[in-house]
Amino acid sequence: MSSVSIERLTGKEKAAILLITLGPEKSAEVFKHFKEDEIESITLEIANTVAVLPEIKDSVLDEFYQVCLAQEYITEGGIGYAKQILEKALGENKAFDIISKMTNSLRVRPFDFVRKADPSQILNFIQNEHPQTIALILSYLKSQQAAQVLAELPAEKQADVTKRIAIMNRTSPDVIKEVERALEKKLSNLMIDGFTTVGGIDSVVEILSAVDRSTEKNIMDTLEAEDYELSDEIRKKMFVFEDILSLGSRDIQLVLRQDIDNKELAVALKGSSQDVQNLILSNLSKRLASMIKEDMEFMGPVRKSDVEEAQQKIVNIIRKLQDTGELIVSRGGGDDLVV
Repeated sequence: MSSVSIERLTGKEKAAILLITLGPEKSAEVFKHFKEDEIESITLEIANTVAVLPEIKDSVLDEFYQVCLAQEYITEGGIGYAKQILEKALGENKAFDIISKMTNSLRVRPFDFVRKADPSQILNFIQNEHPQTIALILSYLKSQQAAQVLAELPAEKQADVTKRIAIMNRTSPDVIKEVERALEKKLSNLMIDGFTTVGGIDSVVEILSAVDRSTEKNIMDTLEAEDYELSDEIRKKMFVFEDILSLGSRDIQLVLRQDIDNKELAVALKGSSQDVQNLILSNLSKRLASMIKEDMEFMGPVRKSDVEEAQQKIVNIIRKLQDTGELIVSRGGGDDLVV
């Protein structure tokens, strides 16, 4: 079947065919970036896909590859550059077709020029701006960039900016344009119409996960004093249960020596990935690991809320060990140990 024939396929059908073609291991990695409802929808589509002709697989893979290339070209040099490269490689019509399909994803993010700058340059560029302006700009940066800039801001300004990012929801394009004009840059003509969603708790979590521990602690302590509910909401997302995979065996054994009920541990593991289960069980005695496995097998279906509650208790223990310095969780790009 030609590449034109797959135009009759929906995006969900193409996604299902792509994941079938990639195989279970690679598809599992892709699923990690999907929302729960998206996973359910595509899984159902995969289940309903009985057979796929080789030529359709090839066409879907080819389209996916071209879209990835287009996205890479845009990241490197913008939409104009991507269009120029694609036209040379694929012809004007094909290039237009690919770019048209990616209308939403190809729109240039506001402050794109800042995203390409060094964090130290960004800091010099914005440190004297109003905290709300700084918060807006940091929300559009890569989390690692934003973390480095945030860490270099005056301590009294760090928590203020963080709080503004967390409670930021939608920002008018007119406001964004005004800020960009103040920074002597023009907004792309592909700016999203209407309101742009930016900031929020998840944005703060990404940034704080990349800063050094002392900066994070200063910000969280200040936020806790000013707005406990907000700080608690952020803290709950800072280290999720699956992040246990980033811990070494010695640290996991330290966590397991704390006051953790075996039944709750079984419930927590019941709703976790196989990798997490293997890691935890391998750091228990053979007898205890066998007991936990039996509990998991015989407890039957478990409510998602019960799993999350049990997992959160273990995460809280890890956070306490972090606060006391007994356990060090690797931070994004920072140096955690001095030998």
